[in-house]
Amino acid sequence: MSQLLQSLMIRLETSEEDKVLLLETMRRYNEACNYVADRAFSLKIANKRILQKHVYKDIREQFNLTSQFAIRIISKVVEAYKRDRTIKPNFRELGAIQYDQRNSKVGIDRVSIMTLQARLKLATRIGEYQKARFDRIKGQCDLIYRKGVFYLIVVVDAPEQTEYDPVGVLGVDLGIVNLAVDSDKQIFEGKKVEQVRRHYNKQRATLQRVGTRSAKRKLKKISGKERRFKKDTNHVISKNIVSKAKGTTRAIGIEDLTNIRSSTRGTVKDGRDKKDRHSKWTFGELRNFMTYKSAKEGVPLLKPIESKNTSRMCPRCGYIDKRNRKTRNDFECLECGYKDMADYVAALNIRDKASSSRVSVNKPMVAPLFTVVTSPVALARGS
Repeated sequence: MSQLLQSLMIRLETSEEDKVLLLETMRRYNEACNYVADRAFSLKIANKRILQKHVYKDIREQFNLTSQFAIRIISKVVEAYKRDRTIKPNFRELGAIQYDQRNSKVGIDRVSIMTLQARLKLATRIGEYQKARFDRIKGQCDLIYRKGVFYLIVVVDAPEQTEYDPVGVLGVDLGIVNLAVDSDKQIFEGKKVEQVRRHYNKQRATLQRVGTRSAKRKLKKISGKERRFKKDTNHVISKNIVSKAKGTTRAIGIEDLTNIRSSTRGTVKDGRDKKDRHSKWTFGELRNFMTYKSAKEGVPLLKPIESKNTSRMCPRCGYIDKRNRKTRNDFECLECGYKDMADYVAALNIRDKASSSRVSVNKPMVAPLFTVVTSPVALARGS
């Protein structure tokens, strides 16, 4: 049985003295990260062993950090620099600290982690969900600081279920107005997401115009709220799609998301607001959620199919013409006269393309007997 990795967040109980020491360690650690990033970028070195020869001694002497901290700092910088070698990595003052088994020990009730002065032994606040998975913990963990509280992010093995042999495919079309539409004609609307985006855009604009200290504090307070809402929405959508596929023993077929931003981008005349709307949805995150949830549940997720013409091709007769899509929402085949919602037509075509490439199924009726319209926030919460 194969394995996937899952992150668990553990809250640490800290005194004021503990906080001071941890914050001091975090600042020194990230100061050293920025120093190493400067050297890596100027020397154009993205190899951990080679970079270590140039900076290891400096980290130990200039920043008075332990050898294991020095090794972890070099690893963190190399990971960041490899993502894009045209940009010098920049680390926040209170960015995460990476720990491993040599400078940390994680237990259910207590953790021991290294600081600038000595090891701290801290009590944990942990729920039953985390406790049930603690026997699968991996070596590395990250210390993060969020709104006055320290958390330890630990990684555990999450066993995958063996994939079943699918009988049919559930096609899924992704978009902006409708975040997702499947080939059963279930619609995950984007109306609530759009309302939240407009709310936070308006709130940010007002506070930025005011510019007072209290306004800046408020800006900081609301930062991340929109992002958390979108993440939760993606969790809900992906969970429901995977659950439906598993309940009907179908595979999941999706389109290649590589060019989805260009296919949903607004034109110049659409204005700044529409461009902002099109640029903010996290398609990659939704795809990632579907990937790991399907693996966890043993649901086959088929190789993404090319999205070209999925909303222009008639699912009944196969005729392709851009004029088939009369408006953003409406599809009407010029050849056979078939009419339906454009996003649903795309989901049907994605289903059929995915089916022909992986499994053999009998095509169901073009239109289901009923339509289910679902707002993501109205669905049961969970991941």
